[in-house]
Amino acid sequence: MLARIIGALMAAALLASCSALKLAYNNLPEVGYWWLDGYVDFDDAQTPRVREELQQLLAWHRRNELPKLADLLQQAQSLAPGEITPTQACDLLDAFRARLLTVAQRGAPAGAELARSLSEAQLRQIERKYQKTNATYAEDWLARSPAQQREKRYDQFLDRSEDFYGRLDAGQRELLRQQVERSAFDPLAVDADRKRRQQDVLALLRRVQTQQLPPGETQAQIQAYVRQVAEPAPGPAAARQAAMMQEACDTMAVLHNRTTAAQREKAARRLQAYANDLRQLADAQGGADTP
Repeated sequence: MLARIIGALMAAALLASCSALKLAYNNLPEVGYWWLDGYVDFDDAQTPRVREELQQLLAWHRRNELPKLADLLQQAQSLAPGEITPTQACDLLDAFRARLLTVAQRGAPAGAELARSLSEAQLRQIERKYQKTNATYAEDWLARSPAQQREKRYDQFLDRSEDFYGRLDAGQRELLRQQVERSAFDPLAVDADRKRRQQDVLALLRRVQTQQLPPGETQAQIQAYVRQVAEPAPGPAAARQAAMMQEACDTMAVLHNRTTAAQREKAARRLQAYANDLRQLADAQGGADTP
């Protein structure tokens, strides 16, 4: 779960400021604890252990993953001045996703320990939390008409793009709108996939409890679930995930190739600044472990 938190906070920070990036990263254990507690409602015995595990995971991430993320940002910075292809965009996105997968796999032992300690009341709390997040998603997306859904996605893409490149001109905005209009994004399918993953998590946690799985087997099943989410078995869900990934790559390349030299320069400077900040964060405690 920390992989999701790291990904979400760093993505938000990268669209804000360098100081926001550092603040978000340094506060990940505290934010991560409260995010998890909202799902589980930790008891007095679990709380200190979860906090310690989050601190250890972030320390490992700081030493081992931040330099790799900085290298990826440096690679993106080197591409920013010129045109890029969808393949180059996908290569970068795949590399970032691989780093998040590594975090998730690293956290599997702690996740296994937590899973084995959950009570039935805490499993019901997770179910209730899922119901709340599903209701929020329904309000945000499913209650909207198709036209309103497209407008919401366009506004999101526009905000992110302008945070990165600066203000887009009319032609660039129209290009972005066309990409959204052609998108295969289906909120109903996304909702179904989310709910299926939620049920998979609950089934896994109940299996751990009812079968009294040993730590090694619990960890193996958690790691298998993480891999399944990252790379679903062939089928409709996997096809949708691949299609959306390709769309993201296409949109990234098409829009970038329509930006001006000044916009690309701004993007390059921002990427360089983020890479520098990540290296500073990595150097804060020094050293490196074996991945």
